[in-house]
Amino acid sequence: MNVSFQGIGELVATFEAGTGVVAGTLVKTTTAGKADACAAGDKFCGVAVNVRDGFAAVLLHGYAEIPCSGTVALGYQKLAAASGTAAKADETNGREILVLDVQSGDAPVCGILL
Repeated sequence: MNVSFQGIGELVATFEAGTGVVAGTLVKTTTAGKADACAAGDKFCGVAVNVRDGFAAVLLHGYAEIPCSGTVALGYQKLAAASGTAAKADETNGREILVLDVQSGDAPVCGILL
């Protein structure tokens, strides 16, 4: 890709980190002020970009590159967690997200705008 979407409208908030939350984890909120790791099929609210001393910096809005599984197309797609770190297309449980880039290969990556 010849352009970069890094930094577009970034909004990062600090949450208490739940068990298993590390940088790159897709997260959801289940308790006020706490970010928990997603399980397969969960709607994610953001991506943990840093975790330190029991707190997670979570990207809630902006561009992120995340692993993806299955077939993910460009444009607005309903995505849900496929695991704690990867997303998948999911018309039933997914959250509508703008997919700007899909890089296929051994470890497919999606560029999304939260």
